[in-house]
Amino acid sequence: MLKTEKINNVIVVRFNNIDRFNALIVEPVKEQLKSFFNKPDTRLALNLEGIKFVDSSGFGVFLSILKTANNSQGQFKICNIRPEVVELFKLLQLHNVFDLYDSQEECIESFS
Repeated sequence: MLKTEKINNVIVVRFNNIDRFNALIVEPVKEQLKSFFNKPDTRLALNLEGIKFVDSSGFGVFLSILKTANNSQGQFKICNIRPEVVELFKLLQLHNVFDLYDSQEECIESFS
């Protein structure tokens, strides 16, 4: 369901053959993403390439992961977001809550 790679000390996670992040898959995704923050100072970039839709439970996972990251002195950022998904972030007023990046490269470079 998720593919993971490490680039410049940043864990990059992307969905594998999935175009909708919705209630059907949120629990296993949430648990897997949270597990990365068992180690403090983790830097995680979630690449949403190919995701065409995120429902409320998916946004709930993003918020939960952000809280988990902050509690473990980690960083959580999101990149490669399709315009229609960016519109959902804006509609929910979450574009100011998350660090959102157009490209994976830009996102990885932003980690301090």
